[in-house]
Amino acid sequence: MSNRLPPAWAKHLKTRPAVKAIPPKAAAPKAKPQPSPLRIQADDMLLRQALELQKAEQLPEAEELCLQVLARTPNHPLAFYILGTLGIGYDSEKALRYFARAVAEEPRNPYYHLSLGETYLKLSEFTPAIRHIQQALALKPDLVEALCALGDAYNSFDKGEMALPLFEKALKIDRNHPLAQIGLPRALTSLGRMDEAALHLKEAIERRIAVPAAYNALVRTHKYTEEPPELAAILRELEDPSHMPEEAAALHHAAGKVLNDLRRYKDAIDHFKQGNQARGQIFDIGSYRRWVDAMIETFTPELVASMAAYGNPSEAPVFVVGMPRSGTTLTEQICASHPHVHGAGELSKLARTANGLGLKDRTGADLGKSVAKTTPDLTRTLADEHLAYLRERAPDALRIIDKMPHNFELIGLVGVLFPNARIIHCRRDAIDNCISCFVLQFNEAHSYSGDLQTLGLYYREYDRLMRHWSKVLPGRIFENRYEALIKNQEEQSHRLIDYLGLPWDDACLRFFDRAASVNTYSNWQVRQPIYKSSVKRWKNYESEIQPLIEALGDLADT
Repeated sequence: MSNRLPPAWAKHLKTRPAVKAIPPKAAAPKAKPQPSPLRIQADDMLLRQALELQKAEQLPEAEELCLQVLARTPNHPLAFYILGTLGIGYDSEKALRYFARAVAEEPRNPYYHLSLGETYLKLSEFTPAIRHIQQALALKPDLVEALCALGDAYNSFDKGEMALPLFEKALKIDRNHPLAQIGLPRALTSLGRMDEAALHLKEAIERRIAVPAAYNALVRTHKYTEEPPELAAILRELEDPSHMPEEAAALHHAAGKVLNDLRRYKDAIDHFKQGNQARGQIFDIGSYRRWVDAMIETFTPELVASMAAYGNPSEAPVFVVGMPRSGTTLTEQICASHPHVHGAGELSKLARTANGLGLKDRTGADLGKSVAKTTPDLTRTLADEHLAYLRERAPDALRIIDKMPHNFELIGLVGVLFPNARIIHCRRDAIDNCISCFVLQFNEAHSYSGDLQTLGLYYREYDRLMRHWSKVLPGRIFENRYEALIKNQEEQSHRLIDYLGLPWDDACLRFFDRAASVNTYSNWQVRQPIYKSSVKRWKNYESEIQPLIEALGDLADT
């Protein structure tokens, strides 16, 4: 989407009336000097220009104009708000700070609360997210974007059943609103109600609402055994040159999914390649490799052991890590079927902590210095805060699972904060794993997956880092092989529960009966009993994926 602004920005960009000067009363505290009508007009003109620049993706120029306004009119709420919108998509922490300042200056503006809440939601901080979105609705009960955002928040918090009425209410207010039209079927899908979701998505397509996104969601509601009419319709849509790159990518991935189901593998991989090219994202593998070097150099076994003394000794945290599409959702579902285990989904809390410490800085910063600043007191505080955040989700669970796959980058930090945490590393055949990433329309955070060669090189870095963590925490990381789980689900499930230090429960074998929401690309698969068709799936594409196989080198066990 080229315009990063929340959809309702224009509604609160109104020129404020000039404030009449009031003579000060005797002994009254000094009032803030009010800006002159001319300055108010000039500020508003600059902010309108900033919004135009923002729409044109000229973000540094837009930021400069906002800062000019703030230099002249400190604490201007709309300037803070626009600065917040500039951070959406690439710097959520920065966006959070600016939106919070906008809310502090103008606490009765529902749009400011909504944007602050949505940013908290992106950072998986559900409690403040829900609080601010509810505040937006208290101020403006018919704000469709806020109803949908609250629905998304409940969905992300594994409360899909609470999301449904919010999307239904939003559709009553505006039947054509794309957020509501796509949000309702997404909530239904997360609850496993695929047929109902499909009906709503077909209605959205018929009424030409968010068509590419609707097709992409529709084809994921079931597996095709014969060619559906949707395929021809998707291919016709692709002939429309007016689609934005992101929309074209969604359509290509939708076509690829159907063709893959129909075993027309060459056609399918062509669409997946075009979908990834349409996104136009480039990943700097050189800078990533240097960052992995720095992590390995910084987090030595000695350093982690010495700092772990100040962490939190709780055994509640469980981190399920690995490449995306390596079986992390399946693993979480099996474990979370146990009555004493809560599956919290993909949380970005650990990444936020790492960001705050400077550990995710890939510009060549000195990671050693960042770690040196992490005092015993800070370590203890961060660990206690993180545990409280997990406990908020499940106060009584003996184990709470965070299944953010990319926490594989931060296992050194896990070892420091939680010396007794359990870490389950999901591994899968390297080529299968990479292909499974390549065929999905991931967001910008996964830009490494859009090119076959880059994807193979990235996988090598992931593998190198995981080998290092095994030396840092010897015997602490449970390696869960996807193929072993597929081959003998019962045996591997017993091993998993045993590793968690819990007594066996037969519910773990019927993970697909769980009623909880599932909000990842695997939400269809994990509602089925285990099937074997995904093992060695890459052989269907062998002739088309040579750049990947070559980049993987000795890790491609062909």
